[in-house]
Amino acid sequence: MSIVAADAVHAFDFFHGDWRVRHRRLRTRLAGCTDWDAFDGTCHVRPLLGGAGNVDDNVLDLPVGAYRAVTLRTCDPATGLWSIWWLDGRHPHRLDVPMVGRFVDGIGTFLADDMFDGRPIRVRFLWRAGESPRWEQAFSVDDGATWETNWTMDFAREAPP
Repeated sequence: MSIVAADAVHAFDFFHGDWRVRHRRLRTRLAGCTDWDAFDGTCHVRPLLGGAGNVDDNVLDLPVGAYRAVTLRTCDPATGLWSIWWLDGRHPHRLDVPMVGRFVDGIGTFLADDMFDGRPIRVRFLWRAGESPRWEQAFSVDDGATWETNWTMDFAREAPP
């Protein structure tokens, strides 16, 4: 069952707050690699636009050094579609193309067309809502016929001070 557009603005309410994050990232994407790096991070999520959006501030503790990034999410209440933008602190002049989608039965699917290493790809984010949210990113070079999952994030809520 899909969330009706009027309720869609609350689809990311589960994510407001402070989180510890366990990342797993494929070392090399779209190259048949099966080696993963695991690292920690934090994510602090706040609502915007009266709840029809949110922003999170991330610290990613990569094995080669930490960096910060921001995610901006907004919902179009007329359609119930969310758009998700990523801003990497290492490249502060470049905002990634928006991922667009919605939640159905607690799973959010968001898609975009992008480029990776000079070739066109389809990008998919999957979000599992709830008390222990999970995000994953996958790339496709064949318009979604097959997908390579290359990054996952598992969230655990930080205890209040």
